[in-house]
Amino acid sequence: MNLQRVHAVLNNKEKVDVFYEESPVWIQEVHDNIAKIGFMDRPGEKDVYIEDLYERNLYN
Repeated sequence: MNLQRVHAVLNNKEKVDVFYEESPVWIQEVHDNIAKIGFMDRPGEKDVYIEDLYERNLYN
């Protein structure tokens, strides 16, 4: 993902499926090229590079 798309997802009222290493996540906040994510399938948060996030529909 790129920074422009991350901001579009954050501002989108619709649900957007975002993944990190095959796990569904939600983006909590963004600072420069780092996103704080929460995992939807397990507890925990993590800071990751935004380029490591992806949308599933882009790979189908």
